[in-house]
Amino acid sequence: MGFSTPTPIQKESIPIALTGKDILASAQTGSGKTAAFAIPIIENLLDDSTDIAVILAPTRELANQIYEVFIQLLGFQNSLKVVSLIGGESISTQLRSLKKKPRIVIGTPGRINDHINRKSLSIKKTKILVLDETDRMLDMGFEIQIDEVVKRMTKNRQTLMFSATIPRNISKLAEKYLIEPKRITIGSENEVPKNLKQETLKLKSNEKYEQLLNQLRSRHGSVLVFIKTKYACDRMAKKLSFDGVKALAIHGDLKQNKRNRIIADYRKNKFSILIGTDIVCRGLDVPHIEHVINFDLPQVPEDFIHRIGRTARAGQTGRVLTFLTTKDHLKWRAIQKILDPKIKNKINEAKPQSTKFIENDKSNTKKTNRKNFQKKKDINLNKKNKHSKVIDKKIKNKKKFKTPILMRSDNRTRFIDEEIVYRIIKENK
Repeated sequence: MGFSTPTPIQKESIPIALTGKDILASAQTGSGKTAAFAIPIIENLLDDSTDIAVILAPTRELANQIYEVFIQLLGFQNSLKVVSLIGGESISTQLRSLKKKPRIVIGTPGRINDHINRKSLSIKKTKILVLDETDRMLDMGFEIQIDEVVKRMTKNRQTLMFSATIPRNISKLAEKYLIEPKRITIGSENEVPKNLKQETLKLKSNEKYEQLLNQLRSRHGSVLVFIKTKYACDRMAKKLSFDGVKALAIHGDLKQNKRNRIIADYRKNKFSILIGTDIVCRGLDVPHIEHVINFDLPQVPEDFIHRIGRTARAGQTGRVLTFLTTKDHLKWRAIQKILDPKIKNKINEAKPQSTKFIENDKSNTKKTNRKNFQKKKDINLNKKNKHSKVIDKKIKNKKKFKTPILMRSDNRTRFIDEEIVYRIIKENK
């Protein structure tokens, strides 16, 4: 796999995990957390022929990534068998894999619970439980399903909890599941990599697409663009393709085999621009991503850390550009609060790129300004003239209908109200 020296999280976690103690660990994205629990699991399970390990992940992409790491570490001739249980894939193929009695079970809480209820999976002999990206699992509402899984396990187990952030709800969950855990923190919480350059671009909502188009045309290398909704994600990919920029979209509504194919092609550099929702803000490990563009801000402030963590991984450099409108003020303020204060000052404001407008000489700009001013004057004069003509017509019409003089011989003088009489005379005329 190309490992020469362990990362800080691996250096701290692996020796403790090998002793069988519980761990509550946090480290920034791209720091090698998967190998930090995968290596001790393989080592501990090789000593025993019956126990199993269960790894829970919030998304299918992260579960698949963990599965690939285990396959690479074990090789093809290893006796330990691994299975990935995620939604969107065929149940029948998963049932066939479970009949081979795998000892490393990786999956999302929903699908693992489904197999437990079908009685196709037994987790009573779980020796090691791993909760990866626990904060994200709680955000996605998996707490009840995690409880259902843990209830089926014996208390005499090792529990490893890994996450990029450790908020209060994670600490409470750790107290519930972990026994005297070893707390490991690599770097400050919510720390942004030093080799990551961040920029913001303030603009109007109707200017966002043009600026995105300009940014994509001017940047080289792989780009990941984050969009708020699934519908907008598909729409953006089609719109960019129509304007000559090849891009593919990935979101939760796509079938799992299509999502796998898109990510595989993206890793192989078959295309360079990926439009995605927050489903890929965790678990997408593509080392060659050079740029991340936040077209929309995330709904959860912590997801911003994971978004920008898709680039500048494993010591490489990366750039992040965030579009900000007047509506994003509160969200951006919440994001700034969770960012490290040292990094906050390093976020620069980028200048909008324009391909349509060319700067003119001062003389030309003065002439155009004069012409525009004269046009505005003419328009205002025309409006005034039209308005005055309408008023003149009204005055003329008023002059035509003067109050009629009533003769004594006119029987209509019997009416007490003369105004009514005048009205009757006008109607008769």
